Amino acid sequence: MTQSILTIREAIKSDEIVIAEHLCHVALELGVSPNSIQPDWLEKTIRFINRARQELCYKGFIAQMNDSIIGSASCQILELYPMVSEEYQKGYIWGVYVEPSYRRQGVATKLMKEAMIYLKEIGCTKAVLHASNTGKLLYSSLGYAESNEMVLSLT
Repeated sequence: MTQSILTIREAIKSDEIVIAEHLCHVALELGVSPNSIQPDWLEKTIRFINRARQELCYKGFIAQMNDSIIGSASCQILELYPMVSEEYQKGYIWGVYVEPSYRRQGVATKLMKEAMIYLKEIGCTKAVLHASNTGKLLYSSLGYAESNEMVLSLT
């Protein structure tokens, strides 16, 4: 019997489709209606990733079990307050996704740690994310504090 080996690696250009698919899964798991997903979501998401790569130091990470991609996470500089110095540069982590059969095995934790290391390397002093209800426990265990962000639905 072969042993399963988990590898976390930097995403390459050909991984963008998988990252986009994972982001779509995240949206659906957060309650976005399938009818709200635009027909050209894949092309728009890949354009979004390419813009983030060019302008915001985007980097994606892939979790692989042997040869199968089972998860991903993305991060970038958070565009915010252009008048604030670089000492207060926030990074944003988004699209953390792990295939359901691999959840609760430490995969998301390893993806998050890689993203946090990268954000620190590019000068970010804080990491920000938006957590699902199921993700809050993971993020709290990594030291994330619940913020004072307040949300109002305008629909």
